[in-house]
Amino acid sequence: MGRLVKKSKRANLPPGTLVHVGEKRVEKSKISIFEFTPASFTERSPILEDLSVVRAQGSLIWLNIDGVSEPAAIEKVGKLFDLHPLTLEDIMNTQQRPKTEVYPHYVFTVLKTLLWNETKEETEAEQISLVLGQDFIITFQEREGDTFGPIRERIRGDKGRIRKSGPDYLAYSLLDSIVDHYFVILERVGEKIEELDRRVLTNPTKSCLISLQRMKKEMLFVRRSIWPMRAVIGDLEKLEPDGNPLIHASTRVYLRDVYDHTIQLIETVETLRDVLSTMLEIYLSAVSHRLNEVLKLLAVISTIFMPLTFIVGLYGMNFKHMPELEWQYGYPMVLLIMTAVTGAMLVYFKRKKFL
Repeated sequence: MGRLVKKSKRANLPPGTLVHVGEKRVEKSKISIFEFTPASFTERSPILEDLSVVRAQGSLIWLNIDGVSEPAAIEKVGKLFDLHPLTLEDIMNTQQRPKTEVYPHYVFTVLKTLLWNETKEETEAEQISLVLGQDFIITFQEREGDTFGPIRERIRGDKGRIRKSGPDYLAYSLLDSIVDHYFVILERVGEKIEELDRRVLTNPTKSCLISLQRMKKEMLFVRRSIWPMRAVIGDLEKLEPDGNPLIHASTRVYLRDVYDHTIQLIETVETLRDVLSTMLEIYLSAVSHRLNEVLKLLAVISTIFMPLTFIVGLYGMNFKHMPELEWQYGYPMVLLIMTAVTGAMLVYFKRKKFL
């Protein structure tokens, strides 16, 4: 329930109103600009007041915004690149479902990236909005620090095809980086599940049940972030070249590869969820078996004491004419009989493997 964010602040507002929805992760938006051609590269970090995009002929620009809670920053970028008001509204609403929307001069994509919180030992989701234009890429992130570090290093060092290709290839590289990071998160979650599996098999305590329920919620949260990615990548891959020339045929091959990776992710998520369901069944079976063992032991003890109770009750009656009451060996004999009965019953239960 802590991951649910109230959206009531947007109630009754007109479409396109810039209101931030979600957790405020950055106090002030931070801007970085990568402008490059196959032969040149420029990197700068202007402040909002000095934000202007002056592009050299034939250059490609990648504008990254860390922090989406400032309406002024989002609005200024929107005016600079002629973005639709609904696009700006979706950027500031960090509870959007992953999707792809096509506009006349750009493609807008909303994605979710997962981060591992070492303190809480759980995954956290961050929304990344990506705008693909004819000669620009804009990314909006909720916080500083991301999975795009290797992409930046490849641009700086002129490694790979990014600086020699168009904005669609850069968009593919960013998508591929996000999808690859999902594998890292799932590996971490898988390690936690394996550790929990050993605990359930060796010592199924109540803490195991709490951990199982927590991991099931964790996988549900991960599934909600990963599952829509297949549709997002599929929509980008299927954009008609004639209707929208922003995605070139040479890039579609790479998008198909990312699409295959999303299928693998979904299969991995479903497998881990099945493993958790099986572990829950094993835990319940172990608890039920332990309860049956306790009940069986109690039943054996009760059965052993039944004839002893009968003997004690029989000789506890206050009748005057009971021959054994006057016999001097009566008491030791009764104890001997009770011991013999107990021993015989223990041997019987042992042979029947009740003990």
